[in-house]
Amino acid sequence: MRGIILGAAAVVVTGLYLHNASWPADPDNEFAVLAHRGVHQTYPSEGLTRDACTATRIHPPTHAFIENTLPSMREAFRLGADVVEIDIHPTTDGEFAVFHDWTLDCRTNGQGVTREQTMAYLKTLDAGYGYTADGGRTYPLRGTGVGAIPTLAEVLEAFPDRRFQINIKSNDPSETDRLAAYFLARPHLRAERVSFFGGDRPIRRLREVEPRLAAASKGQMKACLKDYMLTGWTGHVPESCQGTVLMAPEGIRTILWGWPDRFLERMQRAGTEVWAVGGIKRQVQSVEGIDTPEAVARLPRCWRGGVQTDRIEVVAEALAEHRRRLADCR
Repeated sequence: MRGIILGAAAVVVTGLYLHNASWPADPDNEFAVLAHRGVHQTYPSEGLTRDACTATRIHPPTHAFIENTLPSMREAFRLGADVVEIDIHPTTDGEFAVFHDWTLDCRTNGQGVTREQTMAYLKTLDAGYGYTADGGRTYPLRGTGVGAIPTLAEVLEAFPDRRFQINIKSNDPSETDRLAAYFLARPHLRAERVSFFGGDRPIRRLREVEPRLAAASKGQMKACLKDYMLTGWTGHVPESCQGTVLMAPEGIRTILWGWPDRFLERMQRAGTEVWAVGGIKRQVQSVEGIDTPEAVARLPRCWRGGVQTDRIEVVAEALAEHRRRLADCR
């Protein structure tokens, strides 16, 4: 009897392994690089809080690019980005401003809540005004970002054949309706080349209004990862993982059923984009990018999904080498 039980268990384990083995899978995804905030000024994350003014704690600058500006995006694409992540806020005159912070006081010479301003006012500000690496003794970018806050239309028109991930900064579902109207009035912007990330409420509303568009929220990503870990061994992709965008943190990637190729193939069939990211920054509930050549080297050798980075200027060559190596994986 014991032998029968052990034999049956061996059959089950073997079947489970083969059903979730990565090596037989052959996803036909195209490798892609997402540059979070384009080429931007970085800062240490130690002791960081959600309300911290990151412009006042940047590393000593190695370049003059300012996040969410056209030169920053152009440089990211030049360095090999396939997608650039940008942040948006509605303005009081019907535009969407491409800018990160909820308020203007940290990065610019303006004041007030970003979405309570006109785009005309935002255009008068210096987007590089508040950046300092030495506690305020010097401001190396001051004066370089005057008029540099662009509208969403200006970004998409400047790069008509490029892809963007748009971060909706509020948790207001009505903002989704404003976005839908914005794209409807400007069909030349081609909404299908953007994906969206934001709070649960606006993303839920976006999926109701435009289910064809790729969209994800932090809550949905967490639900997808949890649900897949519980049921992915069956090969079934849960509803929470259907038609969305998923970030796969380095610390949990290897315990995802079928990682890497079988997992990627399943998500591809479900219409979901997968981006490999670094560690989880729990203090601010966000993730790190793949930001060093060593982190790129830890990717699966034939990884054909996406990679998100905060330091494309640092890892551009390593990512280009990974892309070249994929030719030998077919």
